[in-house]
Amino acid sequence: MIDRGLQPDFSAAALAELASITGPIIQKGGDVRDLRDLLWASIDNDGSLDLDQLSVCEKLPGGAVKILVAIADVDETVKTGSAIDQHAEQNTTSVYTPAQVFPMLPEKLSTDLTSLADQQDRLSIVMEVIIAPEGSAEASDIYRAIVHNRAKLAYDSVAAWLDGSAPAPEPVSRVRGMEDQIRTQDAVARKMQQLRHERGAIVLQTLEPQAVFDADMVVDLRLDKLNRARQLIEDFMITANGVAARYLERKVFPSIRRIVRSPENWPRIVEVASELGENLPPEPDSKALQIFLAKRAKADPLRFPDLSLVIVKLLGKGEYVVEHPGEPTAGHFGLAVKDYSHSTAPNRRFPDLIIQRLLKAAMAGDPVPYDDGRLQALAAHCTQKEGDANKVERQVRKSAAALLLQSRIGECFQALVTAAAEKGTWVRVLKPPVEGRLVHGFEGLQVGKSVRVKLVATDAEKGFIDFARA
Repeated sequence: MIDRGLQPDFSAAALAELASITGPIIQKGGDVRDLRDLLWASIDNDGSLDLDQLSVCEKLPGGAVKILVAIADVDETVKTGSAIDQHAEQNTTSVYTPAQVFPMLPEKLSTDLTSLADQQDRLSIVMEVIIAPEGSAEASDIYRAIVHNRAKLAYDSVAAWLDGSAPAPEPVSRVRGMEDQIRTQDAVARKMQQLRHERGAIVLQTLEPQAVFDADMVVDLRLDKLNRARQLIEDFMITANGVAARYLERKVFPSIRRIVRSPENWPRIVEVASELGENLPPEPDSKALQIFLAKRAKADPLRFPDLSLVIVKLLGKGEYVVEHPGEPTAGHFGLAVKDYSHSTAPNRRFPDLIIQRLLKAAMAGDPVPYDDGRLQALAAHCTQKEGDANKVERQVRKSAAALLLQSRIGECFQALVTAAAEKGTWVRVLKPPVEGRLVHGFEGLQVGKSVRVKLVATDAEKGFIDFARA
């Protein structure tokens, strides 16, 4: 982290500020609505305590549904220019490694006082949107409100219940009306998702195994699979981020948008499809790409993660850019949306905190809190530090995989060739889900070939895993 300009520790000044914060800030009256009586719930990872958003919905006549997404009001506690804010601005994101999480904000805040914590009253920014029966977003609004998290839920248990393979999670059963609430949210999210896919939103499946620890030992690697509960939250957050971007546009405020440009490497994507017997148009077309990917996921699910990784690299990286009212936007090619900000995770991402400050100023009728030069610099900095954090996380994941396998040298595994070029041949082992270099016996192997390999060496510090053909 230090080598990449990321600060693993908080400064003495930030810790002194933290000590002076004794409780959550709750404002009542004025422009702050009291919505604590609604059936708010959070759905996140099992162990997550840095809860940035809650959701609730209301059925309307004619089949429409009103969605409310409450976002933690972090700005009320973390003021611009404070020592805690300076740390958040430097890192711009929480860094999630297998061994330790390095939070953007101190855990006293992110997992408690500025978290939409279970059974707690918290101040929030609410994004309200009407979803038409076919899944499109219609009228929307943003306002401040006090909310109360009535049910802290987890992705896997909610998904298993929705799929009919497990009983309802305890908080769903305990809170009257919560079962119908979550099922309604799931139903409207599926309509929203279907509409996005029809418009060209791309679905990919890359493998990023998470280390499982027993005390200080890495004992397994686990893949987090996309499921109905994750998709529900994903669709709600995409919608909320669009609401935030359009609200600032209406208020004639600049904003930092999250974009993925139309891919310059589209000709190579066309070649990849052609090698698999499929045709794509000569110009970038997200809808055609999604149809191709859906066919490949169905035809060859085992190799689809490897195809997904190739497409991810060819699409290019996301970035943060400043947009002024009335200017055209590059949009987000992968999500097939034009209006998109990052606004739903202010405990974990600094761009979201910037957007929150812009939204609050727009709601209050105050001047824009950042000048244009400052916004431009922040957007570029956030893009850079996101890339740095991703590199740190990827390196430590590779080290964790090498650590897991260091006691298994000499064992044989069934693997799939994922890359074969002059610079090296790479194979992916299915169980445990790791990738390594084939250092012996790679002659004549092609991508997609199934091969038996033997583990010959690991280097946990560098994250190297070496195999030989068995």
